[in-house]
Amino acid sequence: MQNIKPNPNHHIYLQTLQKMTPAERLQKAFELSEMTKQLFLQGLKKRFPEYDEVKIMQIYLQRISLCYNRNW
Repeated sequence: MQNIKPNPNHHIYLQTLQKMTPAERLQKAFELSEMTKQLFLQGLKKRFPEYDEVKIMQIYLQRISLCYNRNW
């Protein structure tokens, strides 16, 4: 499959990753994971403004559980 969107800074991104220590790369992975979680939760809050925090968290956990590979 061909990449449709141009990505002119991809080589800079790869160079930056190569310069990082393993600990720094792991820290960056944790930061990106947390940011993704927060974006997902904010999207749910925007989609379901009538729900409280408990209901939003229930939906979040339900949807996240669908993402795990059940073949392990």
